[in-house]
Amino acid sequence: MTILVTGGAGYIGSIVVEQLAEAGEKVVVYDNLYQGHREAVHPKAQLIVGDLADAELLNQTFAEHRPDAVMHFASYTLVGESMAKPFLYIGDNVTNGLNLLRACTESGTKHFILSSTANLFDDPEKIPIAETERIVPGSPYGESKAILERFLYWLDRTDQLRYTALRYFNAAGASPVYGEDHEPETHIIPLILWVAQGKRDKFTIFGDDYPTPDGTCVRDYIHVLDLAQAHILALRALQAGGPSRKYNLGNGQGYSIRQVLEVARQITGHPIPTDVGPRRPGDPATLIASSEAIKRELGWQPRHSDLAQIVGDAWNWFQRHPGGYSSS
Repeated sequence: MTILVTGGAGYIGSIVVEQLAEAGEKVVVYDNLYQGHREAVHPKAQLIVGDLADAELLNQTFAEHRPDAVMHFASYTLVGESMAKPFLYIGDNVTNGLNLLRACTESGTKHFILSSTANLFDDPEKIPIAETERIVPGSPYGESKAILERFLYWLDRTDQLRYTALRYFNAAGASPVYGEDHEPETHIIPLILWVAQGKRDKFTIFGDDYPTPDGTCVRDYIHVLDLAQAHILALRALQAGGPSRKYNLGNGQGYSIRQVLEVARQITGHPIPTDVGPRRPGDPATLIASSEAIKRELGWQPRHSDLAQIVGDAWNWFQRHPGGYSSS
């Protein structure tokens, strides 16, 4: 089986590619390297450097490789940036995603895994958040994923494109080989660990007046290896003839920013100074997932759910790659 992975040189995509390649699948990575790295592509995978806006190259790729399935990670993903640049997100994310979906339907590809987001749920009525929660995107980024989910809904009916949309909460951690290397970096755990590495003087908490136990945002952190396993289980279910589905992915428990800081201090032995800045637009106070549906239907179980392990695996990767992939 041939699997096309867009954004497969990025953080989550590279680790999913690693797991697929080690399982013996033929993997083709399609990535423009805007946020990805050549060094992050597994040696058994083939890399095509290209943009989803390039419909001609995309069609050539489908014609040459005839992928049986597509996993779609390639996207602009920054909530704050999307509030400042909505056309970049509702425009490019959606347009490029539709280019990919069109190529799938025209080539006869029948299985599609979408990297979606918990940012679909800006104002949840119930926490933990289940798949039945109403969709109220928290930003143009979340809106772009909601639009792609709706297109998939219709392509399932018009073109028999079976899909699974996986709504992540906060991906974190690393595999022994691949980890998180963004520029700019906006994710909490890498930024905290950069302070411990001496790459930053302090960590800024954006808002400490949220309606949470310690005033800082509460998030559900999920290990990237557990995310990778969920992708593979979702693909296997589609291959076995399963229906299109949408799943929320998280550990089902939340940690505040201050709690993450304390764990990082224990693991690194560094004091990690902080200051407090204003809230960022589009940041909900609390996001915690209910993953009962994927556990029940696909047998998924997070095996790396302890926050200390998540932070520890990220720290180990940063210790081995102090300058990111450029220091590999």
